Amino acid sequence: MEVIVFDRKWIEEHLETLPLWQQSAYTDFAATIADEGNTFPCVPARMGFLSNHLRYSFIGDPREEQSIQMLAECLKEYGNTARSFGKYTTLTVFFHTPHDMLDSYKVADYQQLFWSILNNLTNMDELDWPEAIPTNPDHHEWEFCFNGEPYFISCATPAHQLRKSRHFSTLLMAIQPRWIFDDINDATAFGRKIKKLIRQRIAEYDEIPGHPDLKWYGQEDSYEWKQYFLSDDNHSPSECPFLRMSQENRTLRNVFLPFHNDPGRHTD
Repeated sequence: MEVIVFDRKWIEEHLETLPLWQQSAYTDFAATIADEGNTFPCVPARMGFLSNHLRYSFIGDPREEQSIQMLAECLKEYGNTARSFGKYTTLTVFFHTPHDMLDSYKVADYQQLFWSILNNLTNMDELDWPEAIPTNPDHHEWEFCFNGEPYFISCATPAHQLRKSRHFSTLLMAIQPRWIFDDINDATAFGRKIKKLIRQRIAEYDEIPGHPDLKWYGQEDSYEWKQYFLSDDNHSPSECPFLRMSQENRTLRNVFLPFHNDPGRHTD
């Protein structure tokens, strides 16, 4: 079976055999998360990288249906084995981001693309939504789910400039299983300590104050979907773009939803 979810050791041993864009994406990521100054804000992500808990997948042009199908396969494979990778695991997804996107896409375009990806991805989900997770994104306990697992997702783009913690050279998604936060929450001393440290680092790392939507999961005024994709200012969207089809309409699932208002669409 073709390997589609990789660990750090495999990538670094085979780096020169990978396509140039994949080599560049991984080396950029490694340099960012494990910089010698230890400045990257997300401490658990850095710990996950150094301890080889993180896993990685390389996906094609995010505007293409086959890329979302590949993402679905990667997330399914990752979810089935994630608990064996370590408590700081995350699936880091690098998307091939062609020059036309790099040249023309603004933060708002990437935001629209991000939600189109999730909408298409959920249409490919073969399992029911977990009963313990609300289906309404406006519920404070909602979380994106796939193949029976809830995930927190953090998106970074080439267009983010002021919010450097959400900037990356390609479109990137960090997909984190909800269970890794069992010890990292407001109910634990460790969680409160990590939160304080991350907030301090973000204040030093970004060129803009921390986004007001960043809150603990489960707080009644906290909405996970608002934290998935942060703007490059303090703007907060008023309505969630996530449009999961109802379970009653499952026969209509696996229909690819086109990406609308896509600027400068062409291939390299």
